[in-house]
Amino acid sequence: MKAVRLDGYNEVPVIRDIAVPEIGPDDVLVRVHASALNPLDVKLQSGVLHDYFPLEFGYTLGSDLAGTIEAVGTDVTGWSNGDKVVARLDPVSGGAFGAFACIPAKHLATVPDSMSFETAAGIPTAAGTAWQALLEMGDLQVGQTVLIHAGAGGVGSFAIQLARALGARVIATASGNGVEIARTLGADQVIDYRSDDFAEMLSDVDLVLDTVGGETQQKSFGVLRSGGKLLSLVAPPDEALASAHNVTASFVFHMSDGVRLRSVMSSIGTNGFKTLIDQVVPLDDFANAFARQASGRARGKVLVTMN
Repeated sequence: MKAVRLDGYNEVPVIRDIAVPEIGPDDVLVRVHASALNPLDVKLQSGVLHDYFPLEFGYTLGSDLAGTIEAVGTDVTGWSNGDKVVARLDPVSGGAFGAFACIPAKHLATVPDSMSFETAAGIPTAAGTAWQALLEMGDLQVGQTVLIHAGAGGVGSFAIQLARALGARVIATASGNGVEIARTLGADQVIDYRSDDFAEMLSDVDLVLDTVGGETQQKSFGVLRSGGKLLSLVAPPDEALASAHNVTASFVFHMSDGVRLRSVMSSIGTNGFKTLIDQVVPLDDFANAFARQASGRARGKVLVTMN
């Protein structure tokens, strides 16, 4: 089968023919129809996350995929050949950017018949991270105000929709056409960070979701109310700044969780959340897709089809 392989840190990902993976008794073999790139894939390729996610080469890139079950392990129940599924793989194991993938059955969720594989593939990491941050860690409540940085990005786009569904007031930062995208997704207020300084415009925010880091994260402490929360997807927040502003700050370390993914898929169906798609390309054009993800300019998900 064809797969996108990485031979070492900072090496260019290449498409190679490799053997179809073998499954264990608790696994399923999925014929992959679509996979999604994430910022994590770029960081894994660069080696900056080696201490957290040590890779063994050759490594098949990718953690988010959707497809159909081709075979089930001897101990697997509740799943059958032909089922439409979506999953997030362990990033250390990888495997999403291949024609077939071996997946522990516990990581699977069902793809509704009304949803395309491309749409489903864009959900696991982006929507799962937003869910973990806003519900599980942020405990966002009706009537609270949340500031979501990079609202036109993968996580940000889901976070806007989820926060609105929870009854929160949503403020987002974006730029260019991302301003209108964030507004369309449901943000009550969108700040163009290229022309306006959110730190001078906002105060008494209950929760900040930081998807940018650096100066943006540092300035975000000042817009929080006393006792507010800052959650960062980029780097562990500055504890001294958090203490100085009398707020709590945490790093969101997203892990694959089938129970969470099934809850996310159910909520998306109930609330009609949209998967914001930047582009869909065939596997043979993976190099351009990876470059688009690495550029940091993608509006939503960059998806790859395995046809």
